[in-house]
Amino acid sequence: MTEQTVYDFTATTIRGEEQSLEAFQGKVLLIVNTASKCGFTPQFEGLQALHADLKDKGLEVLGFPCNQFKNQDPADDQAISEFCSLNYGVDFPMFSKIDVNGPSAHPLFQYLKREAKGLLGSEGVKWNFTKFLVNQKGEVVDRYPPTTKPEAIRADIVKLLG
Repeated sequence: MTEQTVYDFTATTIRGEEQSLEAFQGKVLLIVNTASKCGFTPQFEGLQALHADLKDKGLEVLGFPCNQFKNQDPADDQAISEFCSLNYGVDFPMFSKIDVNGPSAHPLFQYLKREAKGLLGSEGVKWNFTKFLVNQKGEVVDRYPPTTKPEAIRADIVKLLG
């Protein structure tokens, strides 16, 4: 049996189309659960900067809006997409709003949490802007808490990019 990777999952884009994550094969991925009304929302700027600087070298940032933490992303997908684009110039792939914890957690996030545990071995995503770094083989290599700014992950990404 082959080992599972992020490429085994699909997700709905923010425009409502099903997309296989296999489309990102061979790229380094930074997968983030996002929110539009969170203290960490300005991290969109850093995520977009990473994406713009390293996209041509093989990085893809993937944003997954989530409303599970203090109702900080209550809008619909279209409003979230407009907010990210207008306020932060986001042009990296954004997906439809999902749950990252609990019984209805998206299968991708169930997998990410199993592969890269949080503090003291916990699996649950603690807050918005938790980041998962995935190598070119689709394997989860690290997990960063919301307090870790995107710029602080740059060296790890560049190392993976070779």
